[in-house]
Amino acid sequence: MPYFIARRVAAACLMLVALSVLMFGLLRLTPGDPVAAYIDPTAPMSEADVAALRHRLGLDRSLPVQYLAWAGAVIGGDLGYSTQHERASVSTLIAERAGPTLLLMGTGMILATVGGIGCGIVSAVRANSPLDIALASLSALGISSPAFLTALLGLFVFAVRLGWAPAGGIAAPGVPVTTSDVLAHLILPASIFGVTQMTLTMRFMRSSLLEALSQDYVRTARAKGVGEFAVIVKHALRNALLPVVTLVGANLGAAVGGAIFIESVFNWPGMGLLLVNAVEARDYPLIMGAALVIGGAVLIINLLTDLLYAAIDPRIALR
Repeated sequence: MPYFIARRVAAACLMLVALSVLMFGLLRLTPGDPVAAYIDPTAPMSEADVAALRHRLGLDRSLPVQYLAWAGAVIGGDLGYSTQHERASVSTLIAERAGPTLLLMGTGMILATVGGIGCGIVSAVRANSPLDIALASLSALGISSPAFLTALLGLFVFAVRLGWAPAGGIAAPGVPVTTSDVLAHLILPASIFGVTQMTLTMRFMRSSLLEALSQDYVRTARAKGVGEFAVIVKHALRNALLPVVTLVGANLGAAVGGAIFIESVFNWPGMGLLLVNAVEARDYPLIMGAALVIGGAVLIINLLTDLLYAAIDPRIALR
């Protein structure tokens, strides 16, 4: 186990370095001058002043030297300073927005996992029934619908037309923030986020459980007189969960993209909305810092998924 974790951590670090190099290169290839983000448009600067600013920021050096300087600062714990938030620390901005994102993603993924596994079990047990066909149709609709479209439709129907939930934000403006207010604002975006993520889990759970129920050990258990509930829960379900666990772990990484759309539509003050605003403002330090943190979180989730997979199936050897 220690060797496996050490090897995976080393691989994750290399992938994180590759991600940072790719992001750094892509940002430098975008049109425009990076130094423009540091210039106040209301206070014109001479060419000499712009050149001096470029030199102070290190933007007059070669790209490899710029990257190494940035990477060295990151290793020392300095992600730089935002150009659009009054020179606020990128680390501070990310820390402030991480909580709302974890709240939204955590609630949504719990709903997606529990709902997807539950609906998948029902579909498998009632295979080819009208209920199974209805769930399969809803699953196909959910898989084929983009996250931003589902979010916009949910916002229009449940917030605008029906008025069942607040239209956006994390709390009502102008009043003290309370837990009940945050929960009221959380219900709609978390539910939509969960629905967009649960459809694929449901399909995998159905297919995996149907395959497990057709195995010889299940027929043997039934022949011994074991009740159907015990056959499903004690014999088939554990093996059927193996591919679903992998899918849920992979979904957590993919869910970051969905969270960006959800936060943008509902104006949820998380890291997704922070990253979108940073891209619009060409805030290079904030883009790099947010991308690095998100990439690191995805790699950690993948490692934990591998460990959980081995815990569920002792036959799997960690190498």
